[in-house]
Amino acid sequence: MSRTTRVAAMTALRAAAGLTVAALALSACGSGSKGSSSDAGSGSGGKVKVGLITKTDTNPFFVKMKDGAQKAAKADGVDLMTAAGKFDGDNASQITAIENMVAAGVKGILITPSDSKAILPAIAKARAKGVVVIALDSPTDPQSGTDALFATDNTKAGELIGAYAKAAMAGKQAKIATLDLAPGVAVGQQRHDGFLKGFGVSDGDPSIVCSQDTGGDQAKGQTAMENCLQKAPDLNVVYTINEPAALGAYTALKAKGREKDVLIVSVDGGCTGTQAVKDGKIAATSQQYPLKMAEEGIKAVADYAKSGTKPSGYHDTGVTLITDKAQTGVDAKDTAYGLANCWG
Repeated sequence: MSRTTRVAAMTALRAAAGLTVAALALSACGSGSKGSSSDAGSGSGGKVKVGLITKTDTNPFFVKMKDGAQKAAKADGVDLMTAAGKFDGDNASQITAIENMVAAGVKGILITPSDSKAILPAIAKARAKGVVVIALDSPTDPQSGTDALFATDNTKAGELIGAYAKAAMAGKQAKIATLDLAPGVAVGQQRHDGFLKGFGVSDGDPSIVCSQDTGGDQAKGQTAMENCLQKAPDLNVVYTINEPAALGAYTALKAKGREKDVLIVSVDGGCTGTQAVKDGKIAATSQQYPLKMAEEGIKAVADYAKSGTKPSGYHDTGVTLITDKAQTGVDAKDTAYGLANCWG
């Protein structure tokens, strides 16, 4: 073989080798990008991930909220992660849930904060990493601690039942017991303040003869009512933070033979509570809509993932006064409407 022939052969071999290396490189690049799912906020199949953290997973209100989130996640094509505190007020579990969800790459987190202030540092860390955080039902303190709030106007809910109770008393001297939630929880304070505003009194007014915290629990509501009856046996109006506390109060009043002459008003609109309004145990309740809170929150995160525009500010998810004993000047719907739109 001549020298010229050998050079030509070697050149051809080198060219072929180069083409093979290039082909292998292109193949490697193609296979690496095809299955990639490392984008922030993406779940299986590249879906957006959204987290839902509720106060507990046993309260029917939050069970309904979770149902709403699951339905909305399916409709909007997102992957939903869920977590809950072990009990109402369990801030530590909610912090852990936020950290786990951020590590999993969620695009947004929906949360009903158990402690309106203590949860703020964990939320701030999540937002600093680009995660949009939406409060549901209960605002943080301050409300600006989250990007947005989807909730009942809890002050308005309180005002509705306060105005109703004032009208129902028809000028009779009121002796009021307030069965509240717990210190440090914004939703409880807002409902309490709203009730007093609707009734036309302020904290410290002599017409408020007893105030007790119940944690929204039925058994604690009963104990609180028993304590108030000992302190002020002639009380005649009872405001409760929610319907479980109201039913506890009713049990205590019935044991004293007072269930017919004490007016009980409440907030929530759960099916059990709404039935109690129909049965005459509770005079009126302000109904809220947890399913709508979750649905709108999920949609807001899904829209953010598509458009890059974060949800912001307060979004009112509605409240309706439910009673079968309407009072002049106070807008209300009956228990037929309430039972058709209740939760739990």
